[in-house]
Amino acid sequence: MIRKIELNHNVFTWVELIEPTLEELNQVAQEYALHPAAVTDSTQPEHLPKFEIMDDEHYFIICRLFEEECDAEADNMVKLSRKLAIFVGPTYLVTICRKSFSQFEQVKTKHATESNPLNVAMKLVKATLQTFEEPINKLDYEIDFFESRIFLKKRIPDLLKKLYFIKRRIYVFRKLFNLSKEIIERCGQVAKRSPIQQDLRDHYVKYDTVIEELHESISSLMNIYISLSSQKTNEVMRVLTVFSAFFLPLTFIVGVYGMNFQYMPELQHPYGYLGIWGVMLITTILIFRWFRLKGWV
Repeated sequence: MIRKIELNHNVFTWVELIEPTLEELNQVAQEYALHPAAVTDSTQPEHLPKFEIMDDEHYFIICRLFEEECDAEADNMVKLSRKLAIFVGPTYLVTICRKSFSQFEQVKTKHATESNPLNVAMKLVKATLQTFEEPINKLDYEIDFFESRIFLKKRIPDLLKKLYFIKRRIYVFRKLFNLSKEIIERCGQVAKRSPIQQDLRDHYVKYDTVIEELHESISSLMNIYISLSSQKTNEVMRVLTVFSAFFLPLTFIVGVYGMNFQYMPELQHPYGYLGIWGVMLITTILIFRWFRLKGWV
């Protein structure tokens, strides 16, 4: 669908393409002389963020925004985000996306009087970054929630699986923001440190810093969880080892006197049975006292 956005000036034209057909895309590309390679890139849903200077005052930007309708177990860039392609020229601004989003509509409403298409493009890039604010805050909350449950030793079904998906999402967000850094730097070079570019950079640094902190937090939390699981396993093995140490000599004694030989000492002794019980009891007491001296029980 092709839609021209009404602006409060005649300086440039803003054309919005929402899930365009190939015919509509070619029509706009011919009208505004868009570069064929850039048009091809705009049709690829998995394309990574980038900023290209086509020639003087002609730019091509690809940025990605958070996909609100993604599955709870989405763990890759295509499932967690969608692409927004922006063509910027002196007299036009062309945006191509699969569907609109709330921040996009706010930019159209607030900046209808903006006469510089590059400034509007930077506002759109900022809007795509803002779509990650809510999922980032949600990840932060989930990490705090699972951290408290782990240290309180409260059982959570499929905890390791949930931690894995949190880590995967943080990894994808971190990769996206690292790739988006080029857009911020190129905007700074082209816009010559304008207030809008500074605002865009501030938002980028804010979200990028939080994502780095989340990455460190989830890595530490998974290491702690694995360490606690290993510690719990060691505790179980220690208890089993203690029981084995008690029963090993008793099993040896019973095994010896359970052999079916006709001539064995103490078999005919009237107090042989009680004597063996006494030996086993003394052995158990000695082992227990030795463990107590070592601090193992």
